[in-house]
Amino acid sequence: MKKAIVVGATGGTGASVTEELVKRGIQTVAFGRSREKLEKLRASLDNPEHLSIAVGDAFRPDDIVLASVGADVLFHCANVPYHEMVNKLIPLGESVMEAAQRLSLKVVVIDGIYPYGRRQMERVTEDHPKEPHTRKGKTRLAYEKMLFDNRWNRAKVMIVRLPDYFGPTANEASYLGSTLEAIAAGKMAFFIGNMRVPREFVYLPDAAFMIAELAGRDEAYGENWHIPGAGLISGKEIVRIARQASGSTKPVIPLGRGGLSLLGMAVPVMKEVVEMLYLTEEPLVLSGDKYERLIGPVRATAFEEGLTVTVRALQRKKDSLLVVNSN
Repeated sequence: MKKAIVVGATGGTGASVTEELVKRGIQTVAFGRSREKLEKLRASLDNPEHLSIAVGDAFRPDDIVLASVGADVLFHCANVPYHEMVNKLIPLGESVMEAAQRLSLKVVVIDGIYPYGRRQMERVTEDHPKEPHTRKGKTRLAYEKMLFDNRWNRAKVMIVRLPDYFGPTANEASYLGSTLEAIAAGKMAFFIGNMRVPREFVYLPDAAFMIAELAGRDEAYGENWHIPGAGLISGKEIVRIARQASGSTKPVIPLGRGGLSLLGMAVPVMKEVVEMLYLTEEPLVLSGDKYERLIGPVRATAFEEGLTVTVRALQRKKDSLLVVNSN
């Protein structure tokens, strides 16, 4: 991998992947819609010479092609608002793949676990049956079929699947992102789903490292890959660690079906979460066997360390924003 473009570079996974590529000294283009956000991302990485920015719309293949000249790998980290997934996810993916087809690019698509449906084995391998029973799961399965369609015969694609995630760059696209932001700010927080059931979460810097490792292997393309976390942890334990790191004692309120439906009257995205709550009650845990066997050891930062680093990074970000706004 000599040059890469990260589409959706200012999102949670995109920013983390961009940071990992920059650390590796890879010539990188950060692509997104907001110049302001792209410039903030570049500044947060100390304005490295090998990181450039490109402003464009990921729904327009021409914009991606223009920004991708000279690249050999495209990381597709862009996403759509949760409540627009059914209508916009596949058109977004088709735009990215059209650009990759024109330039004969390798494509690394970051996705989640929705296509699997309910868990049918203790640790889910890449061969787990895909039998989604939700609208979003069915959309994500159709998305996978589109990505691997024969019409993209000049592009090579892999799908990298993550469980829910957290990290300094995570945002509202992550169930846990907004919870940790509120705790870091010393505010009352909400936790989506059951706080007692241990679930899998992956620390984004770990995920970005493993994604970059996969991207550099020609033999990894054409397949699905799992990026597991450091094990299982309950919401109660997450809150304990986050509060200890932040010094906050404000309450954290769990949101179940009733609370989400009520909030959804004002915030559409909350209503959309309800159908996926089964994943917080019947957790689906990813197996890292394939990665360990063919790539190397899974990188897994302990939750205590990862959550503490995340909360303190969020606090520093908040403090720097306050300083900027006061000036």
